[in-house]
Amino acid sequence: MKYPATEKLEIIRLVEESRLPVRRTLEKLGVSKSAFYRWYDLYARFGEQGLEDRRSGPSRVWNRIPDDVRKDVLDMALDQPELSPRELAVTFTDERAYFLSEASVYRLLKAHDLITSPAFNVIKAGNEFKDKTTAPNQLWQTDFTYLKVIGWGWFYLSTIHDDYSRYIIAWKLCTTMKADDVKDTLQLALDASELEAANIENRLRLLSDNGPSYIAGDLAEWLGERKIGHVRGALNHPQTQGKIERWHQTLKNRILLENHFQQESLEAAIDAFVGYYNHRRYHESLKNLTPADVYFGRGQTILLEREKIKRRTFEKRRLQHARSAA
Repeated sequence: MKYPATEKLEIIRLVEESRLPVRRTLEKLGVSKSAFYRWYDLYARFGEQGLEDRRSGPSRVWNRIPDDVRKDVLDMALDQPELSPRELAVTFTDERAYFLSEASVYRLLKAHDLITSPAFNVIKAGNEFKDKTTAPNQLWQTDFTYLKVIGWGWFYLSTIHDDYSRYIIAWKLCTTMKADDVKDTLQLALDASELEAANIENRLRLLSDNGPSYIAGDLAEWLGERKIGHVRGALNHPQTQGKIERWHQTLKNRILLENHFQQESLEAAIDAFVGYYNHRRYHESLKNLTPADVYFGRGQTILLEREKIKRRTFEKRRLQHARSAA
């Protein structure tokens, strides 16, 4: 695909400012290393003029996004400003059955001054969990986090988070952080997942930290009766529970935008966000699927349909280019 000089310069600026390695940044932008370094060398030697395309060929690029599609993308971006370029590209592909890459959407939004933050927010990852899951309900992560009701005090959110799919299976807003609260949340998860009805021994493990409620003897007895294994993270190493810690951060970034003066208001806000997180929020590490897509086993079907949409989109653009060239 050909890029005009302005887009080449924008890509160079993105790579220079990115905190990711050059290779990773170029992969996200969909640009090859050889092309980028050729542009970079010409820019270093001749400035912006060196980025002008001097090769003979058609004046129009066959893969250029049509103007009407560009307008639809901008309209969607204005209607849903909370979507990142990645989320906007996937949402547009799924809802309009027309493929757009994250890099194309980013450049389009950038050109219209609709990008207010860096393209890629890089967070340094901690150590990986050594025994990675391969299917839902193999490992559940659980933890408490603090949320405040104005004029009342602190509540403690207990969550059961599926490690493989990142699906929030169950949650409970508690006034304490006792073993009974953990058991109540786990029972909600067992009921929702219907795992007890399956009558499968050693069907899952629970991952937690070393808080008092998780090392309590009655919790160990309760888990043993249900043949649920219990894994606890190393002391002073919260990265082991990194996925549920990241969930807490994502939740609070939304929930704490408003003050809550009643428990019912806080619970309603949590319930609404859990629904959004599970069923509508595309997760980059899940190949831009939602946690529900992966948990309920429909992810592969969606990915195959997106690939078909991508091929049909390219065929349509080639046909439009051929017609305009004629």
